[in-house]
Amino acid sequence: MKGIQWLSMLLGGVLLAGCATYDRCGLPAERAAALELAIANRNPMMSRETEESILALDPEHVTGQAVRETLSKAPAPRIINIHGGIFPVHLRMISFSEFLVGMGYPRVSVTNPADGTYTFSCYEKANKIAGFIAWHYEKEGLRPMMVGHSQGGFQVVKILRKLAGLSTDRLAVWNPLTWKAEDRHEITDPLTGQPCPVVGLQLPYATAVGTGGLTRIFPNQWSLCGKLREIPDSVGEFTGFFKGMDLVGGDVLGYGSANHYRSMGTARVRTVQLPRRYRHGYIPDTQHLLKSEATMDWVNNYRPSEQPVSSPHLDTEFDANSANILWAAEVWCSIKKHWVLELQRAIRAKRVRAGATAGL
Repeated sequence: MKGIQWLSMLLGGVLLAGCATYDRCGLPAERAAALELAIANRNPMMSRETEESILALDPEHVTGQAVRETLSKAPAPRIINIHGGIFPVHLRMISFSEFLVGMGYPRVSVTNPADGTYTFSCYEKANKIAGFIAWHYEKEGLRPMMVGHSQGGFQVVKILRKLAGLSTDRLAVWNPLTWKAEDRHEITDPLTGQPCPVVGLQLPYATAVGTGGLTRIFPNQWSLCGKLREIPDSVGEFTGFFKGMDLVGGDVLGYGSANHYRSMGTARVRTVQLPRRYRHGYIPDTQHLLKSEATMDWVNNYRPSEQPVSSPHLDTEFDANSANILWAAEVWCSIKKHWVLELQRAIRAKRVRAGATAGL
């Protein structure tokens, strides 16, 4: 047993040394205060016509035209991208961020406001990212979503467990501008105006890809022993992805039910098996899909299976590079869906408040 522990600690040290991490530092107080005010006031006032168009959208069938003509006039939930693995794997998640922007997602919603980075490292503390999520929900009015790759998927599950109160009973709000914890453990819910503890906040959507396998041996992942595939109610919808012959990120070499995620309660959980040919470290590398109108159209028109476990296959041949298109289409479909649902939720809450005020 001691030999295994020493080996895992050694491997963990090697991985940490080679992992793409960020030297985060806070902005000066005056600059942070000004930027915080700008963030709070950034979301555009949507016209009644735009609101009605958003309310009329079917979240399950959001077309590219709807993104261009309707959603582009509205704010979007912040995307928390968490990369994992050895340098330069973070570049794959940056590629995915550029893919989102190219498909019509606002760049401001995928970059960190203080330093412009696109991702979080798998070694940044889960409690910090959870507090960061709460801060952005309070300031921006839309609940963030999370995308984790490899060890970043472990962080996604850890954050969900913290928000569910399964590994802590209190979380501080974390300011992404000062990069410091604030002296409070609750936010003001932007939709109700009521106090809302960070623990108990539910996110609309989260996903993890290539999470498990040999990376379980690293000490920073021991806390999820026997818990990685269990998804709590701190998220409305979760999709877990795995692939065959994945020694690094798939249990039992990425085969069988050991890789299937399960809901602990009300969360809607799906598991998707990607083609074996997909390369573990490159799955989020999707920016190249923007080079072809045919691949972009296919992604926008893609409809995921409603089954709890599915194995999609690409039945179309493209003249352009279509690597990782199934993963990109699955995640983009879910992001579009919850972009619409979050906006509809915010619009309805605003109208309820306006009605209550008018009745006073």
